[in-house]
Amino acid sequence: MTEWLVRHFVKDYEHTEKVSVRTSYGIMASMVGIFCNVALFAAKGILGMLLCSISVTADAFNNLSDAGSSVITLIGVRMAGKPADKEHPFGHGRIEYISALIVSFLILEVGFTFLKDSIRNIRDPEMLKFQAPAAAILFVSIGVKLWLFVFNRKLGRRIQSKVMAATAADAVGDAVITASTVFSLLFFRATGINIDGWIGLGVSATVMWAGIGVARDTLRPLIGEAVPPEEYDKISRFVEGYPGILGSHDLIVHNYGPGRSMASIHAEVPNNADMELSHEVIDRIERDAKEMLGIFLVIHMDPVEIRDERVLRARRQTEETLRNIEPDAALHDFRMVMGKNRMNLIFDMVVPYRYNQEGENRLCEDLKEAMRKQDPCYQCMITIERGYVAERKDE
Repeated sequence: MTEWLVRHFVKDYEHTEKVSVRTSYGIMASMVGIFCNVALFAAKGILGMLLCSISVTADAFNNLSDAGSSVITLIGVRMAGKPADKEHPFGHGRIEYISALIVSFLILEVGFTFLKDSIRNIRDPEMLKFQAPAAAILFVSIGVKLWLFVFNRKLGRRIQSKVMAATAADAVGDAVITASTVFSLLFFRATGINIDGWIGLGVSATVMWAGIGVARDTLRPLIGEAVPPEEYDKISRFVEGYPGILGSHDLIVHNYGPGRSMASIHAEVPNNADMELSHEVIDRIERDAKEMLGIFLVIHMDPVEIRDERVLRARRQTEETLRNIEPDAALHDFRMVMGKNRMNLIFDMVVPYRYNQEGENRLCEDLKEAMRKQDPCYQCMITIERGYVAERKDE
């Protein structure tokens, strides 16, 4: 079913790196979500009134909020697909995140409303009316939500969309909510005990938790996230794969919406290379990054020493000493300036975020002292930096 929808409603669907194709995926997924959720709202709303069930009614309005979310997502996706202009040179992609943030507030509002209704129902419970056809419809609803979960997860992975991934998670959560509603009806049928208000309480809490999760996931890219390790590795390997590039560091990625990124990186080149040739290589990498990675990449060229054995030996000593003191730290932009009675070792040191100012100063002093013990002429001149890559998760 998913592939049939994609082939019939997404033009050029195989080229997911294109913004226009991503927009088409988002529009199609939103329309499917609107149709399914409106149908579920209508069915459950009627059931809730017939059964006098607050949990079924809460579940129905949760589906209506999902339909409203899909409408807002549809509008957001269409607006996010607008091309760049004079006022917005990086496009309008972040509108997609803003629309998702609005959706999160709608979800929270629905959850809070039915939290109040559930508390009232616990204090003054209404008589439930169990009907087998109603339970059957709720089971169908669970099946629809599970399909929406698979549908959005598959498309989200295909176009690397956090919004669709969040929609998929919301769909599977809705399936659990509906299953809880069915349980309350079956429990009443078997025991005559009305736990509908308590189930509604759980439903409302789950809905609000989902809203908080959507808000959290949406605020991260709006505030500014660290570079994911896999993206850091991909871009670094891409840059370092070109001839004449010895290494790279200081990669920073700015997210302007799904599929719209601007990045900067420092690329190390031999200090004895022809600067015009190195500059030509840098220009080619920037062009290829735009075409092959879909990233507007700006590269700063750092010449590094590759011949002077004294400089290379001092760098190896400094790197090894730093690893012994703090394995999570790193250095780059190393150079050495010779004096009459001293050798200035000048470099940038990247330290973990757990270090405060006092810790940074202590680490610098420890490294300076350790290097002086190896050679009294060594004088370290250190510039502290922070990394821009997120921590790697344990495998």
